[in-house]
Amino acid sequence: MPLQEIGFLTLVGTAYTLKFLWAPLVDRYAPPLLGRRRSWMFMTQLLLALAIMGMGLLSPSTALLPLALLAVAVAFFSATQDIAFDAYRSDVLRTEERGAGAALSVMGYRLAMLVSAGLAFIVADKWLGWGNTYIVLGALMGLLSIATLLAPEPDAPAAVPRTLARAVTEPLREFFQRPEAWVLLLLIVLYKLGDAFAGALSTTFLIRGAGFTATEVGSVNKVLGLAATIIGALAGGALMARMGLYRSLMLFGLLQAVSNLGYWLIAISPKSIWLMAMAIGVENLCGGLGTAAFVALLMGLCDRRFSATQFALLSALSAVGRTYLAGPLTPPLVESLGWPTFFMLTVFIALPGLALLRWRRADIERLDREG
Repeated sequence: MPLQEIGFLTLVGTAYTLKFLWAPLVDRYAPPLLGRRRSWMFMTQLLLALAIMGMGLLSPSTALLPLALLAVAVAFFSATQDIAFDAYRSDVLRTEERGAGAALSVMGYRLAMLVSAGLAFIVADKWLGWGNTYIVLGALMGLLSIATLLAPEPDAPAAVPRTLARAVTEPLREFFQRPEAWVLLLLIVLYKLGDAFAGALSTTFLIRGAGFTATEVGSVNKVLGLAATIIGALAGGALMARMGLYRSLMLFGLLQAVSNLGYWLIAISPKSIWLMAMAIGVENLCGGLGTAAFVALLMGLCDRRFSATQFALLSALSAVGRTYLAGPLTPPLVESLGWPTFFMLTVFIALPGLALLRWRRADIERLDREG
């Protein structure tokens, strides 16, 4: 297999990390089909359907390069759909609906992962084979685009930036003109940092540190972890409607931090599959709560004129802690402290974000009032 062709495969995931680069195009332009956001969503969904079905017609053994190029195209179309959908969600939801909207988004994302990464394997292995499975998945993508046609438009569509240059510069200018801009950016990095540290090597800990098999860990994570995350996100959306954004962020953030103690308990206790299941269930439940509130916060921070660009940038920033702090620092911390002390430390790593949230309470509550 030529190295040049293999190299293309490394490009597949790049689109998701760089999508903020072409997000201004989604803010500035719109295909003349539906509304400003739905037109991009519908177009990318149809392109995704065609590209996925095209992948099903190719064989890796005889057409690796065309297959890799199609995979890159799928990633690009999917990332563009994410840009448009995040912007649409920010534009169409009223303030009191953001919690529920964030919760349903988390649920949809998790269920899509289950279908594409779990159910698709079973269908391909037992019945259809990979080529036909890709064709079915592409057809399903095209069928689901009907939901975009039926989706409502925002009550008051925002003005479109007059030029592409303004679509690039005005989102940044608008955000950084806010007095609290830099503090809010720091809050975005810190809010889920304790969660990121605890999760960075959680699977490694459960297998190597706690002695569970990969099958045990995978089964509990896929079934209980998925269910707990969905329940947490839905509960978070329901509670946010009553509690408001600030109180939800504070309560769910505290629960996120405390839930890391489940891993600490595993580290100091005799091996028990039930203890592992409880710890993973609680951690994913609290993580789902925190994610719902965090996505609602990002939506609230976006100006509807530039929601595609601003949401893409803010969501990229939210990955900074996980990518550049938790990833590199977790291994040396574990080696020097040991697993029990490390997981105890992750609770304290979460506290600066909560302290910052408390300090900027007035800013968060203003987002709730102003919508």
